[in-house]
Amino acid sequence: VKRAVALWLAIFFVWTAQVWAMPAIMKTAELQPGMQGTAYTVVDASQQIKTFAVRITGVLDQGKGSSPMIMAEVSGPVVDAAGGIVSGMSGSPVYVQGKLIGAVSRTFKEMDPHTCFITPIEGMLDVWDLPDSKNKTHVQPVDIRKAATERDKARTELEKKKAALEQREAELYQQLKHATVAADKAQTKSAFFVTGFHSSGLSFLQKQLEPFGILAKDMSSVGGNGSGQVVYGAKLSPGSAMGVSVVCGDFSMAATGTATAVDGNRILAFGHSFLHRGNVNYFLTDASVLGTAHGPVNGIKIASSGNIIGRVNQDREMAVSGLLGVFPEVVPIHVTVHDQDMGRSETYNSLIAYDEDFLPNLSASLTYASMDRLMDRLSGSTAKVHFVIRTNAAEGGKIERDNMYYNAADVGQIAVNELGQAMNIICGNTERESNIFDIKVEVTVSGNRRTASLVSAVPDKTKVKPGETVQLKTTIKPYRHSKEVLTIPYTVPRGQRVGPMRLDIRGGGLIPVAQLLLAQQAAAGIDITAEDDKTVSTTAKLKEYLSSDRNNEIIVTASAMPVILSEAEQKAAVRQAVKASSEMAKEPAIHGDKKKTPAQTKYSTDYIIDNVIHAALQVVKK
Repeated sequence: VKRAVALWLAIFFVWTAQVWAMPAIMKTAELQPGMQGTAYTVVDASQQIKTFAVRITGVLDQGKGSSPMIMAEVSGPVVDAAGGIVSGMSGSPVYVQGKLIGAVSRTFKEMDPHTCFITPIEGMLDVWDLPDSKNKTHVQPVDIRKAATERDKARTELEKKKAALEQREAELYQQLKHATVAADKAQTKSAFFVTGFHSSGLSFLQKQLEPFGILAKDMSSVGGNGSGQVVYGAKLSPGSAMGVSVVCGDFSMAATGTATAVDGNRILAFGHSFLHRGNVNYFLTDASVLGTAHGPVNGIKIASSGNIIGRVNQDREMAVSGLLGVFPEVVPIHVTVHDQDMGRSETYNSLIAYDEDFLPNLSASLTYASMDRLMDRLSGSTAKVHFVIRTNAAEGGKIERDNMYYNAADVGQIAVNELGQAMNIICGNTERESNIFDIKVEVTVSGNRRTASLVSAVPDKTKVKPGETVQLKTTIKPYRHSKEVLTIPYTVPRGQRVGPMRLDIRGGGLIPVAQLLLAQQAAAGIDITAEDDKTVSTTAKLKEYLSSDRNNEIIVTASAMPVILSEAEQKAAVRQAVKASSEMAKEPAIHGDKKKTPAQTKYSTDYIIDNVIHAALQVVKK
């Protein structure tokens, strides 16, 4: 199975829905001002396709490298009730003399909302011919009987959902006014309309999307989540409401619009781009319309994305295109959050459409959003995080990692960083596209501060030989609790030179002394930037990442701090260093690194260790 489940459908899809064929078209060059036409769209909870009148006013030539746009005026009860053309009508097909001329695509806040632009159909049709290199999955067979049962169940659930939405419609219209203002502010950028996110989770998501120039706008108050339920044999008619989604399930990230044309199982929609990302691998969904609302500037059609009915494969300037009954590769993510203070737990399940650019940010965002959704606070808390990523990029087929975090402000934001780092390594594979089968995250959050400071580390003997083990009687002081004593073994490297030896005993989350010295050199203007080793494989990077120190570990290692020696001791140290270098070359590298590192001991605790102390040994001859 390639990457993740892939919904297991494409090969055995059975087409049972009404099949639409591409209608006759009229090219832009044939249009004349004053021509009358008809547009089709859904505007209310009846989900019925309704019409409004269109009058062509002219064609705007946008210059070299751009496609012309058809300018038109609209009229009729449908648009009058909506307050004109509103966001969400994008893609509404427009016919003149019974021929398809294009899709309603946009209006601007400076314009009369009864004036709009239409994207010409000939430009949209070109999208169907663009290369599609995504979603090349070999999927497992699907049980047709099971598929039929699930289809019927999905339809029943959809009907219940529709009835509930209609019942809420009157109450929601007051909230739609606020959504209209938010949508108008978002119109200059690509935008997701998201559901399932609480306020802090939404803010975190917005920060994660900033590098992509994408906004996230909350629609939780007026729409349900994209269900993540697959509907077999679904149909989509020109003028129907539809959605393009990147995340489905307990959290949803999508945009809704209107289908323009359907040819067999191929669809064209929107009349403009979704995120303007070219060849893509996103969810094609059906959508339920609640109604329209008009604010002080522009209106909006309120619709929620629903069941997965296919795959969006092109996201271009002129249109988005998709395939009904062909389903995208996905990465399921399951996040279980335990709130120890309140004694409650919840698991949040979502599907992320496979997109290597988005996956690291979205996996971290959904984990944080899950914490924010269950917890009533994340400040002054301790979080234990355990995650497993099943992927062919790692030895043994999975990455498993756990760590502890404490933060007085917001522990969630730091607790999700390592998951994002791991996903970045996987998605940055320069050798091939990695398969990611699923992500499972378990987070336990407590209001107790689980930090501790190192007080002392006393060796059971001060004179040791290379290769010998010393026991360090280590005292720690947990925050507002009594001291505890731990016994930590440390083995002196076989190649350690004779003479004084200084040990660093530190928390795993602290910067090692050697790195601190390099940082000081950098601050002094010394260039210490190392060139990224392009020869290191993704598997090796993941192995090194997994062996990195944890915040709840006590790390014991030879200090990089210089020891003041006499002239005679310095000469002896040089001789010993020459001898030690040949002996250390025989030792295996720590963590599989190419560079040799001092031997170290890692000792796990149930606290986040927040400081560093030192101990001294005298290394004597064997």
